[in-house]
Amino acid sequence: MRALILGPVAALGFGLVGAGAAAAQSAPTCGPAKLNNSALQAGAVTVSPLPGTRDASPHAQISFLGVPAAALSAVSVAGSRTGVHAGSLKAYSQGDGASFVPAAPFAEGERVSVHARVRVGGSTRTLSYQFGVSSEDTISTTPETIHPGSAAEIQGFRSRPDLRPPTVSVTASSPAAAPGDVFVAPYTGPGQAGPMILDQSGGLVWFKPLPTNTFATNLRVQEYAGKPVLTWWQGNISIHGFGMGEGIVDDATYTEIARVRAGNGHTADLHDFQLTPQGTALITSFDPIRCNLSAVGGPANGAVTDGTLQEIDVKTGLVMYEWTSLDHVGLTESYVSPARTSPGWPYDYFHINSINFDRDGSLLVSARNTWTVYRIEAGTGQISWRLGGKHSSFAESPQTRTAYQHDPRELPDGAISIFDNGASPNVHGQSRAIVVDINGQTNTAALASQISHAPGLVADSQGNMQALANGDWFVGWGQLPDFSEFGPEGKLLFDAHFPGRTQSYRSLRFEWAGMPAHQPAYSFQATGSGTGTVYASWNGATQVSAWRVLAGASATGLKAVAQGARAGFETAVSLPAGTVGPYVAVQALGAVGQVLGTSAVTAQHSP
Repeated sequence: MRALILGPVAALGFGLVGAGAAAAQSAPTCGPAKLNNSALQAGAVTVSPLPGTRDASPHAQISFLGVPAAALSAVSVAGSRTGVHAGSLKAYSQGDGASFVPAAPFAEGERVSVHARVRVGGSTRTLSYQFGVSSEDTISTTPETIHPGSAAEIQGFRSRPDLRPPTVSVTASSPAAAPGDVFVAPYTGPGQAGPMILDQSGGLVWFKPLPTNTFATNLRVQEYAGKPVLTWWQGNISIHGFGMGEGIVDDATYTEIARVRAGNGHTADLHDFQLTPQGTALITSFDPIRCNLSAVGGPANGAVTDGTLQEIDVKTGLVMYEWTSLDHVGLTESYVSPARTSPGWPYDYFHINSINFDRDGSLLVSARNTWTVYRIEAGTGQISWRLGGKHSSFAESPQTRTAYQHDPRELPDGAISIFDNGASPNVHGQSRAIVVDINGQTNTAALASQISHAPGLVADSQGNMQALANGDWFVGWGQLPDFSEFGPEGKLLFDAHFPGRTQSYRSLRFEWAGMPAHQPAYSFQATGSGTGTVYASWNGATQVSAWRVLAGASATGLKAVAQGARAGFETAVSLPAGTVGPYVAVQALGAVGQVLGTSAVTAQHSP
């Protein structure tokens, strides 16, 4: 590229294409002139979009992270086509930066110049850089196919007929398994999709049914504002393997307290949703853009799916930082061929599928289609090392190498746990969960341990490996309907599965205490004159030990007529003859008989 001769617009290649048939049939260059630039400017501010990028969204905010908003002044933003942009500088709630939010979008293919003054300590520094705006690509939002299955594969409850989750079969269970509930989010199989909590025996604790073609992933317990919360992603999962949705945060009463959306014109992807102690969220998104792929054997008039992570200020919704794969990872690192891709099916060369912190605040990012785990430096956003793939920073044995992996996490001793899919297409004989020791002094990586299922399972996509506090490992088999717990030495302690063709992107175990804000529910079935059976449930309640049935001649004159120990999600309590109503209610009781909640009072027959 002849930067010294052509000047800034042509040198950075921001899609300003001349006339002619060849030009009209070619998409813009989508990668930067130099990979892995630093996002740190003026020695103190992490900016995004990245200087020199060509993949910024037309709807991008200009993010300044690292100094208080009051330290920023004289911010000006101008497009080479759209001119000077009016906008507002909006501070992050953490007090460590601000985003310039333009009043109007940028033009596709233009160059944008950013200038600002930054006060650092007792001095004021100038910040000045340029970035390019991508040419957006539009792809199908057709959702993944749902496989209804049979009625026998769907749970049903008299007290909550609106809940129809898939069945769960437990095929192995040991008292040595770790304490806590199982957190899954089934979709594409029989029954309703939605976030779902199961007890140690696989029985339902909580389920939130979602509308048809709305799916959930990543149900887990996290912390927000100093309290445990329930979080998950929900939205549409398309046939392209990406999600278009948002992150949900519920408190312990199952009341929504926050909703996290992607910024810069994107939608939050299904692959990760991590809350930080600072009140921010790390999310993935995907951005299909037009791209000339002829240099890597693809179409000149092509498109690529850019893998993106964003840090979002949960309170304000502002984008505090954005990192994109095209800025840091070359197209040639992929193990996927671009030959048959098109604007309708962009080249998914990277496929970001997880974000996790390591001990010093840097990030571990997994890319399925480069077979690589990347360590991204805090502040600069630069890749400091690669584990796996074509350019691994570490010498690896064949047993250590992964293919199409998911969910790398740094463990307390510095080792990395990884769910190694080994497919698809098949590279290994079966999927496995592994721990890799990395040595930064010798630049070597060694297999510390591995866990596999017997009989072997091959998960073409998705999956996770969770280290539990007692030393066990909880493994979700992703695209397969299975989830398992193994002891420290690999002994199977718990094994369960959904009906076939049901998926749960991740499966995890946590301890959780839920007390629903809604009332308990019940259904009454008469079995004779003045008698019957009450079916009681309280979706999400984790502390119910027993159920008490109240009945009386009036809604205000109820008395206890029967009681029964909790027996799963729904408990049947038989009523003695002559004790029914006509008015009935139920009470959920705690371990020492205290009333935790009371249902509505309803009439079962005319007084």
